[in-house]
Amino acid sequence: MTTLRNYPTFRGLVPTSPGASQAKRNNRSSDTLHELVLRRELSRLGLRFRKNVNSLPGKPDIVFSKARVLVFCDGDFWHGRNWRALRKKLLRGANASYWAAKIAKNVRRDRENTALLTKLGWRVIRLWETDIRENPPTLAARIQKIVASRHGRTN
Repeated sequence: MTTLRNYPTFRGLVPTSPGASQAKRNNRSSDTLHELVLRRELSRLGLRFRKNVNSLPGKPDIVFSKARVLVFCDGDFWHGRNWRALRKKLLRGANASYWAAKIAKNVRRDRENTALLTKLGWRVIRLWETDIRENPPTLAARIQKIVASRHGRTN
């Protein structure tokens, strides 16, 4: 049975260096530093949440089930922050066609998941890694306000 793959493959590509290959392998899909920083702030505010919920599209990083609020902590590179500039940079680098297609697919998938989750009644919050690292207390307070408003409270 043949399975169609809806993403680029590594077939025919060679790592630019052993170090680059190792760095990509070490990237985490959950419990990233920016995710941990934000969760710590949310806990400090007394918010309770679930993390990395597999049963929801996109496997949201933080889920407030009763309020139906989801938070994605998107890494700047993997999720295509400043996509036009990043794409130009990727196209000048090693394995250009793979990386440009990979990140473009991630960006499309994120948009599709956000639209689907919104249609299902979830309030979707997407935060960039750099923004979380720069000011986690402000973002946590913003999330707290949204969660409270979805519960019908003002505090």
